[in-house]
Formats: sequence, structure tokens, C-alpha cells
Amino acid sequence: MEGIICDDHPRQDGPDQSAEMPVSGEKPKVKLRRGFAAMSREKQREIASLGGKIAHKNGTAHVFSSDEARAAGQKGGATTQRRRRARRFDGG
Repeated sequence: MEGIICDDHPRQDGPDQSAEMPVSGEKPKVKLRRGFAAMSREKQREIASLGGKIAHKNGTAHVFSSDEARAAGQKGGATTQRRRRARRFDGG
């Protein structure tokens, strides 16, 4: 199963290619990914999976109630609808 990729922030595997503008002939600085972002997707999933399993085992994991899940779904749906409307009016 692939991870979720947000269209607004596409995932890049490797260094961030956005560079700052060079000053007086200097080379542009390339941002390197650090920590969790520098790991492969498989390694990230492995770590996240372990964290979830341990949280459930310790009883500290949050379990959504039906009402909480419904509210989260409505919030996400409203955001998606707002973005679609904005794109339609912007000509995109």
C-alpha cells in the first residue's frame, strides 16, 4: 500500500531541489532532507507501524468515536470543496 501524497506538496525522494537565489555569483544552496524525511518510505512505514502498535499495546492510542470520525470527514470534505471552487473561479 502506497503512502498518501498531497497534491499541494508532492513528495520528493532525495534532496529538495528548490534553491535559494545566489548572491553575487555564489552557487545556490540545496536543502538536504534530514531525519524522518530523509528515510525511505519503507523505513518510515516500519517506524510508524511500530509506534502505532506500541501505543495500542500501552493503551495510549486514540480511537475515534463515530462522532469524531464524522466531524473529521465533514471538515476534510469542506476543505476539498472549497479548494475545488477556488480552482474553478481562478481558471485552473
